[in-house]
Amino acid sequence: METPELTQDARILNFLAEGGEGFISGEALSTRLGLSRTAVWKHVEALRLKGYRIEAVPAKGYRLTGRPDRLSALEVHPLLATRAVGRVLHHHDTIGSTNAAAFRLAQDGAVHGTVVVAEQQTAGKGRRGRAWVSPPNLNLYFSAILRPELPPQRAPELTLVAAVALAETLREAGADAAIKWPNDVQISGRKVAGILTELSAEPERVHFVIVGVGVNLNSGEEHFPEELRATATSLSLALGRPVLRAPFAAGLWTRLETWLDTYLATGFDAVRTRWKALSSTLGVPVRVRTDRGDWEGFAEDIDPTGALMVRMADGRVERVLAGDVEQLRPQR
Repeated sequence: METPELTQDARILNFLAEGGEGFISGEALSTRLGLSRTAVWKHVEALRLKGYRIEAVPAKGYRLTGRPDRLSALEVHPLLATRAVGRVLHHHDTIGSTNAAAFRLAQDGAVHGTVVVAEQQTAGKGRRGRAWVSPPNLNLYFSAILRPELPPQRAPELTLVAAVALAETLREAGADAAIKWPNDVQISGRKVAGILTELSAEPERVHFVIVGVGVNLNSGEEHFPEELRATATSLSLALGRPVLRAPFAAGLWTRLETWLDTYLATGFDAVRTRWKALSSTLGVPVRVRTDRGDWEGFAEDIDPTGALMVRMADGRVERVLAGDVEQLRPQR
């Protein structure tokens, strides 16, 4: 899929960024863009309203002195190294749920790799009907539309693909992230991110899969509900500094596409091996809560489909396909 043609606003930002700390004259911008000086000025004013700091000095021209911490295409696309994921980007200041919006877009024919991203969610969704707390302008909330050639029974493996990409991106940012089965990512035993996968399928093939991800990037303790403050964290709390969201998003979407390519080309084995290396669940006692009841055992492995294998006290091994898992002590 080709990269979408740059908008005039994006072209202006690129030209100003190329100028570094120096000025670019209005005449030069006008010539390069094929616009009148007045039209250039109007675009600059529109960019300022979006939070870009652009200095204008008579007889010198314009220079870019600051960018907003936003997740729009203007910020993300220059950093993105993908063919498909995030190339079509639907950015919202506020939305109910990115997963719900992505599902509707997918039903209407949105292409593989389309991403819905929001600065804030008012009805963010977690697993098993839970809410995902989504304060504005702090974190990363997005849903990617994927159209893999897969039978429906393999679709849950995509959750583990996303978890590997997410844990690696957090580690690259400097945090000791680990994956908690089935779909959470932790830092120092506290939840920093969650993944919600939904699909539309026939008995023999997947129509599309929605991979929804919420990552706490800049939330402070005050942004978490009181009942979650002991179990939740953010990347900025772990690092002790703010996190720029656009570079993180671009890095995550690039890793997601890379791992998706590997998975579709070679199967689940490589993902499974990497998931196990990043896991905080394997090798520790766990309490499993399922629709069949609660029980305890020792998390030994994930099988070739991603199911959790838990050894019981009597030696039996239970294959867990769905449920909540509590780690009874941290992995060493």
